[in-house]
Amino acid sequence: MKIVSLCSKGSCCPVVRITDEQVEIGEKDNTCILTKDQWKTLKEKILKKEL
Repeated sequence: MKIVSLCSKGSCCPVVRITDEQVEIGEKDNTCILTKDQWKTLKEKILKKEL
């Protein structure tokens, strides 16, 4: 599992947890779970500046 924090230390912020099966984005009880295919689509749209 890979975990990436989206903020600096000491602040309350979301994290991205990447496993072999899914990607979870959020914090505490406020999360979004994406399949690997959904994650790939999201990354592509961000990189293409569609989002």
